[in-house]
Amino acid sequence: MKRLFGSFAYSAGPRTGCWWDETCDIPQRPVLRGTKQFDIVIVGGGFTGISAALHLAEQGVSVAVVEAAQIGWGASGRNGGFCCLGGGIKDNAALDRRFGPEGRAEYRKTELEAIALVAGLIDRLGLDVDRHSYGETKLAHRPRDMEDFQIRAETVTRDYDVAVELTERRDLPAQGLNGPFHGALTIRAGFGLNPRKYLAGVAAAAEESGAVIYENSGVVSIGDNCVVTRHGQINAKRILIATNGYSSDDLPAELSGRYLPSQSNVLVTRPLTDAEIAAQGWHSDQMAYDTRHLLHYFRLMPDRRFLFGMRGGLMSGAASEQRARRKTRIHFEQMFPAWRSVETPHNWSGMVCLARSGLPFVGALPGSSGVFAGLCYHGNGVAMGSYAGALLADLVQGKTPTLRYPDAMRQPLKRFELGRFRRLVMPGAYAAFMLADR
Repeated sequence: MKRLFGSFAYSAGPRTGCWWDETCDIPQRPVLRGTKQFDIVIVGGGFTGISAALHLAEQGVSVAVVEAAQIGWGASGRNGGFCCLGGGIKDNAALDRRFGPEGRAEYRKTELEAIALVAGLIDRLGLDVDRHSYGETKLAHRPRDMEDFQIRAETVTRDYDVAVELTERRDLPAQGLNGPFHGALTIRAGFGLNPRKYLAGVAAAAEESGAVIYENSGVVSIGDNCVVTRHGQINAKRILIATNGYSSDDLPAELSGRYLPSQSNVLVTRPLTDAEIAAQGWHSDQMAYDTRHLLHYFRLMPDRRFLFGMRGGLMSGAASEQRARRKTRIHFEQMFPAWRSVETPHNWSGMVCLARSGLPFVGALPGSSGVFAGLCYHGNGVAMGSYAGALLADLVQGKTPTLRYPDAMRQPLKRFELGRFRRLVMPGAYAAFMLADR
């Protein structure tokens, strides 16, 4: 396999200490052995792959998922659990230039509908996912960012037609948002959830509808209408790649150089006492993040544990992982000083996936025969990954999608300039972002 990071990044090391693993048991699935026949085979058991499996199985399609470890082992089981607007990182001006005002509006509506799709699945399947937060809150870490919020509020109202609220700095403590911030913009779209509980529920529903999930079945090659694992093979009419930031440049070769994994670190505290919550002045249930390019994201969960995340290190290895975890703890203490003595027994990291275009891709891979993919959600995979899976369920059948399918998500992935050495752009990019964040 041709992966961008060292072997440690794809080992059990980075997810050691993941809080989600302690919140929900997931049954073990069988290893793929021998040769099987299905209509569709999906590589990857995260949000995209499991969502696609559910939507295909509910339509009576014969579908199998092959996962190298266990479902949710990659980014889907390690993220912050923010079901929110996003999926791409292009602003409206960039979208207008490339797709026109109508294309931009179509993409923005898709972001909102992705949230609705997840909410619909939770309600329809009766899932308990520890849902909380009425929308998302963006916090200004510089005075000038609060000024930008005035314009942003108007843009959000136009793009999404949802309620928007501006909060001045002096009013943040009263809303339970006390911290080193200069104001807030709250967008009433989205919610927080436990990603493991969500994925486990969707996977169980997919199996009840007829989907088959194989675990510990890493793919070693992809051929014409077949996927070969260490112990077996699946022949299928169509292949769906749903490995996102944990992809390999040669599986299939059409993805080579066209995605960029980036590390993200998360910590979770022990349950906070009422006195500790009062001391910091953060009692809001809102999922929140700041305005930095290298953003921090955080939320007080229903069990009163506090989740705090930020972009991780640039290197792979046990020592690098420990440095990234220490850095995350330092930033946590700087932003929430009243909790400096609070233990954070849960720390882990995962990889988000970036595209050269700054937009997600969903569709058939150019140059391939019957291979489709959904990836590059730029850290917002709960909603957009689930949506991509549902969209792909129609596309792999040759159907006109019943869901909105904007041009912004159809564009073939562009190669990064440095190809297999594309990680070399990250130190310079991070340095530029740090300067911009001052």
